[in-house]
Amino acid sequence: MKPLRQPYVRFLSLLILIFAAGVQSSCAALVALDDPPLVVPATQTPQPTATFVWFPASATPTLGAAPTLKPPTPEMRPGLGAAYLTDDFSQPALWDIALSDQARSDINDNRLILSVQSKVYMLSLRHDLAEDNYYAEITARPNLCRGEDSYGLLIRANAVAYYRFSLTCNGNVFAERISVGKRELLQTPLLSGDVPRGAPGEVQIGVWAVGAEMRLFLNGRYQFGIHNSNYPNGTIGVFVNSAGENPAIVSFSRLSLQKVDYTFPTLTPEP
Repeated sequence: MKPLRQPYVRFLSLLILIFAAGVQSSCAALVALDDPPLVVPATQTPQPTATFVWFPASATPTLGAAPTLKPPTPEMRPGLGAAYLTDDFSQPALWDIALSDQARSDINDNRLILSVQSKVYMLSLRHDLAEDNYYAEITARPNLCRGEDSYGLLIRANAVAYYRFSLTCNGNVFAERISVGKRELLQTPLLSGDVPRGAPGEVQIGVWAVGAEMRLFLNGRYQFGIHNSNYPNGTIGVFVNSAGENPAIVSFSRLSLQKVDYTFPTLTPEP
């Protein structure tokens, strides 16, 4: 083999150096590609979107004092005591018994029966009784009764004067003072659901009487009260009245009188 010429050797060496430099640059470029990626600073974290409150909380009210309870219903029959008189209507001699073409009173089957013809008024009083303060109760049964026909209880009665508590067959109640055929209206008619509408029917009539105060009860329920001092005492009676063109018949049973121990409070006089 022929030895290489010197110029050629130099040229070859220079070519090797250039090649080596290129390789070294490529490696540098490769190393640069392996560097960690550029970290971009994060922008400011955005504020979270406000959540819509569908049922916002309301202010809790401060609890006040408990409301005062309503006062109890006053007792309209105060001072009631034991029954001291009962009558089962078994003794006809204790009552006014009469018979005529226009009216009749009779006791039959433990009932006092009053019957009247058209536009006739009739009463029956219990004998040998003079009371002032008491609660009287009796059961009434209208057997034939229409419209303005009436019946009821007589309080503090004698033959010509008494207080009359009336029930009409169309549902009203009222009270009068009777004196020798004249009458004074003490309570105007009031419609009551406790009054039987016509016949047949049944109702318990009660009157609480203390001093000048008298209160009507039907089936134990308060109806009204009146105030009158003309008659301080008397007996008990019943009545029936035909106001129209037809007869009226009402029977009464189970009479009782209870003691009443009650004194009305003294009112403080105003200055």
